[in-house]
Amino acid sequence: MGNFTYKEIYMEDGKRVLEMNILPEKYCNFDCIFCPIGRTHNKVDTQQVFEENDNSLKELASILENNKVDLVFINSKGEALVNSKINSIIDLIKSKGIAVRLLSNGYLLGKDEYIKIANRCDEVIGEIKVIREEDFQKVQRPIEGYNLEEYISNMALFNQQYKGKFIFEVTIIKGYNDDEESIERLKDIIKKISPDKLIVTRMEDERFKKKLGVDDERFEEITNELLSI
Repeated sequence: MGNFTYKEIYMEDGKRVLEMNILPEKYCNFDCIFCPIGRTHNKVDTQQVFEENDNSLKELASILENNKVDLVFINSKGEALVNSKINSIIDLIKSKGIAVRLLSNGYLLGKDEYIKIANRCDEVIGEIKVIREEDFQKVQRPIEGYNLEEYISNMALFNQQYKGKFIFEVTIIKGYNDDEESIERLKDIIKKISPDKLIVTRMEDERFKKKLGVDDERFEEITNELLSI
C-alpha cells in the first residue's frame, strides 16, 4: 500500500476525475485557524522526502491503468508542491495521457522551482481568503516573512506566463471579507490575477460555519458581484 489517498472517481463537466492527496499528513506554508485539516506541525515551504513514495507511485499507476480517468486533481493535506516526488507524480499521470489539475494556496507560485512544476500541469488553482495584511498574519499564520502583497503578486506573475488554465478560488468569510469595501478590494485582486475561471465559495465546515459562514442571501449577492467582472 502506498501513502496517497483517493476519493471515488466522480464526473465533472463530462470528465472522469480522480482526486488525490499526495501528503502523508499536513505539510503547509500556512497554518490557517479555519483549516478543515487542523493545525500543522510541519510548516514548510521546501520540498520534503517521504519514504513511502515508491509504493505510492506503483499504486497510482495501477489505479490509472485499471480505471478510465480524464483528469487527476492533486488536492492535498496542505501544499502539494512540497512533496519532493511531485515531478514524478506528474510524469506518471502524463504518461497515461491524463490531464493534471494542481491545487496550491498560491504563495509558492512565485518561486522558480515551483513555477516550473506548476507549468507542467494543465490546470492550476490558486486561492485567497483574507485581504488585509493583519488578518493574513493573524488567521492564516504563514511562514515568517510572508506578506499579503507578495502572495497576490506571486499568483498574478505566475498567471502572466502560464499557458494552462488558471483557476482562482475566493473564499468569503464573515467578518473578514464580506463587507462592501472588501468586495471592491477583491475585485481589484481578481483583475490583477486575471484568472481563466473564478470560483467563489464560503465556509462549509460545520466547525467554522456558525461563526465565519455567510448567509445564503449575502453570499449570492457577493458571488454575482464578483463573477460579473
